[in-house]
Amino acid sequence: MIDEAQRDLDHFHRVVLMCGARSGQLLNLSALAADCGITHNTAHAWIGVLAASYIATRLTPFHRNFGKRLSKTLKLYLLDPGLAAWLAGVRSAPELVVGSLRGPLFETWVVSAFLKRRRNGLRPEELHFWRYSAGNEVDLLITRGEEVVAAIECKSGRTVAGDWFAPPERFAALAGSPRRLLIYGGDADQPRKGVPVFGWRAIGRAMGLAFA
Repeated sequence: MIDEAQRDLDHFHRVVLMCGARSGQLLNLSALAADCGITHNTAHAWIGVLAASYIATRLTPFHRNFGKRLSKTLKLYLLDPGLAAWLAGVRSAPELVVGSLRGPLFETWVVSAFLKRRRNGLRPEELHFWRYSAGNEVDLLITRGEEVVAAIECKSGRTVAGDWFAPPERFAALAGSPRRLLIYGGDADQPRKGVPVFGWRAIGRAMGLAFA
């Protein structure tokens, strides 16, 4: 009995570690289960435990398809991006800057901030993402009922690139032009036409505009 309990604890510890490396990415429960040596149902249950403990959350895809074949897979986020980085093996800022998890962890930080703002403010809005093919994804949507009120793109780069604006603009053309925002890893805000750009330090103002 003790050996079985220890084995379950070891497996659960591995699930938590794997979730750190998967934060900000599509949640493939079958792959997670295979990597951890557990069943699909066990992986699903333990992700539920992390969500119930407010350690992790699952973001659901926006359901309106606009004639597109949408992804039905959830996205996983740890609510503490520092914990996610640690679990993923990041031990210093330089490692994060050059590592492959920089983008997902930046997205984790942005999404967790929006989720906390919504919950702490008792906001009625729901948060989703939108994806119908590789390269055609909006990281975060804010909805009120069936209405999309804001589409937010998260980019960890410190220099704004022109192609960053394509996904929110493409979505806006389909969804009736909700507010579009871009939050990036640089310091300077850029009042661009149509899609205002907020540096990471200005995330509070970005959230104020998105939830307005």
